[in-house]
Amino acid sequence: MPDFAAQTEPFRRELLAHCYRMLGSIHDAEDLVQETYLRAWRAFGGFEGRSSVRRWLYKIATTACLTALETRARRPLPSGLGAPADDHRVAVAAADPSVPWLQPIPDALLDPAAVVAGRAGVRLAFIAALQLLPARQRAVLTLRDVLAFRTGEVAEMLGTTPAAVDSALRRARARLAEAGPVEADVAEPDEQARRTLLDGYVDAFVRADAGALVTLLRADVELEMPPIPTWFTGRDAVLGFLSRRVLRPGAWRLVPARANGQPALLEYAATGGGRFAAHGVQVLTLTGSRVARITAFNDAALVPSFGGEPVLGAVGVPSAAAARRRPSSSSS
Repeated sequence: MPDFAAQTEPFRRELLAHCYRMLGSIHDAEDLVQETYLRAWRAFGGFEGRSSVRRWLYKIATTACLTALETRARRPLPSGLGAPADDHRVAVAAADPSVPWLQPIPDALLDPAAVVAGRAGVRLAFIAALQLLPARQRAVLTLRDVLAFRTGEVAEMLGTTPAAVDSALRRARARLAEAGPVEADVAEPDEQARRTLLDGYVDAFVRADAGALVTLLRADVELEMPPIPTWFTGRDAVLGFLSRRVLRPGAWRLVPARANGQPALLEYAATGGGRFAAHGVQVLTLTGSRVARITAFNDAALVPSFGGEPVLGAVGVPSAAAARRRPSSSSS
């Protein structure tokens, strides 16, 4: 069905972003996009063009997401479950894998133009705030405020009335305001300052230089590390925790990446013999010329989504995967 592919494929990336906003999981979002295209393919013969293909696809995707959310718990960050600690000496709760934690999304899977034009719509803080809303309010808010569909269009997508859409939108906006407003425009540094800041952060982290990190973190910096429920606020608490429990010379490698329209780092932990195994993904929020929040997703399964290797070798020594891809001398 060549017409189907030609008319629907241009919207795949933005539909992935929409499903991710609704579900808070990159893996669930990819599954729901596949489900959306399967449903659309089956119904394409009856599509009469009374709406745009884009709006038709969003209706299918939103319906699929709402159905999925009937049986799935919301995906929080630790900051959405309890108060922070301001003393690094507190007992740190054990990792809780039973919680379906929020996941980051690689920028490489998103439409680059959409990321630049509407970064607030994919930023981690906004996605986390969305998870506080009931499913239909989440759908209304994203369709109206992020995607700018008209009230009547959203009502048609959701099978309801414009008045009901306006009411749900008011409640959603009020709920987000109660939780703490998410800034639409974050005062990030320019490209050169951002590169300098990130290079300094990576260097200090890998060298376990807490003194250097002091100059890079805001006084009110926050650190959270799903699946660990405990999280920290304040430079003293964050640096105290990192220095005491995380930073060791030679213990880490960090590989630059991008997630949720923000700087990110793939984490690799030393396993001995000069090898480093995938450990998780850090997403950094930058404000001004410093790091305002570190969200460290301690989940090695996320690394492949960012194109990361499962294992890195020592400098000059390829990983096992890289070695397998290297042509043998007999083949040259």
